[in-house]
Amino acid sequence: MKTIGIIGGLTWYSTLDYYRLLNELTNKRLGGAHAAKIILNSVDFAEIKVLTEAQDWDGIAVIICKAAQSLESAGADCIMIGANTMHKIADEIQAAVNIPVIHIGTVTAAAIKNTGLKKVALLGTKYTMQLDFYKAKLADNGITTIIPGETDIAFINNAIYNEFGSGIFLPETKAEYLRIINVLIEEGAEGIILGCTEIPILIKQQDCAAPVFDTALIHSTAAVDFALS
Repeated sequence: MKTIGIIGGLTWYSTLDYYRLLNELTNKRLGGAHAAKIILNSVDFAEIKVLTEAQDWDGIAVIICKAAQSLESAGADCIMIGANTMHKIADEIQAAVNIPVIHIGTVTAAAIKNTGLKKVALLGTKYTMQLDFYKAKLADNGITTIIPGETDIAFINNAIYNEFGSGIFLPETKAEYLRIINVLIEEGAEGIILGCTEIPILIKQQDCAAPVFDTALIHSTAAVDFALS
């Protein structure tokens, strides 16, 4: 079994889910008392949040590259960046290490392609929704991406940074997310990407009329596939 290196704390609430998923998926595959081999480097999200809001991607890259290098030095065989938005700098992270970075956008696009869906809605931070780094991975697989309108983007982004990042998951926020999802389905979305690793804590498949793609689960599955290959 290979060792999975994960950069966590982005936020630590979703890092908890990553840890659970990696171990559950490994045990499901191997049975018995088996668990995943994991090395975690958890960063201070407060620093990352300030830099993200300033769109100082170079400053973020310094922190995340250092974390990735520490994981490699500690014996990790691959790197997971435990957040969708931070994949804006995935190429910089990959250039800083000699082990593979498992890109959440790449594996999510592959999962959607396998279902045959051609048009999906992307939910996440405003950076994930509005910048091209994620949508390009989908387009490379023949998948069209739609995103909410400006007001709904602002609501989603605010909830992620000011509620989910503090462990706050309110029923009224869930209701508003579901309203936005239903609008996107009416606009032709065949599936919904939960493109922030905290969103699946709030929104489940049973809540939605269209297929949802839990990016933390997809990302973790790809890492376990790598570790057990």
